[in-house]
Amino acid sequence: MSIKVAVIGATGRMGKLALDLIEAAQDLSLHAALDSKSELAEALGADVLFEVTRLEVSQEVAKFAAANGMKLVIGTSGWSANNLAVLEKSLAGTEAGIVVVPNFSIGSMLGSKFAAMAAKFFDSIEIVEAHHAGKIDSPSGTAVRTAEMIAEARKGLVQPLIPGVGQTARGDVVAGVPIHSIRLAGVSAKQDVMFGGESEVLTISHEVSSVKSYGQGILASIRYAANATGLTVGLADVLGV
Repeated sequence: MSIKVAVIGATGRMGKLALDLIEAAQDLSLHAALDSKSELAEALGADVLFEVTRLEVSQEVAKFAAANGMKLVIGTSGWSANNLAVLEKSLAGTEAGIVVVPNFSIGSMLGSKFAAMAAKFFDSIEIVEAHHAGKIDSPSGTAVRTAEMIAEARKGLVQPLIPGVGQTARGDVVAGVPIHSIRLAGVSAKQDVMFGGESEVLTISHEVSSVKSYGQGILASIRYAANATGLTVGLADVLGV
């Protein structure tokens, strides 16, 4: 029996990719394709909602899923740790399952995990992320999630103050890590996490050239969400890495 999927944000780059993936997958079928003119009620009856829109829309979709006990994959950037904590509380006592994936790329997921591993050995850490000119939010959800993973890995260690805090050119400081965002034509997505040590610099770099790199992660997230309850954050938990 196939998993019926409703795609919310179906006319965007990621939404179109999801439609192609669903059409090609033998175990998935399209329940509804929603755009900005659609009503969320059109998604009722789907086994899984797949959402790639804007943060304010994403939050409304999450409320809708929680209220109706539905399964939802969120691919929209911008969900902070505080917002996720509120979301998790809203799911208590419901059958709803929400999977939040800041980045569906397996390479990106591994890059963030490697960065968290390295964070225990370096006190000087900065992130530079670049995306296409049309990406609205900055810093990216992937960069924010990476910074939070770095901070979590460094719990119990002394976190020195970052030199230059308060200087706007040093970027947005998230969980003690400065993030510098670039929005540039010709770029798809790139992230460099830089670690400075005594006479050495370690850079963990990841780059994608098209949305096709997200296909495997999208399919895995939809299949996982079909049986999920509560809140799951990140592709690593989806894949059990």
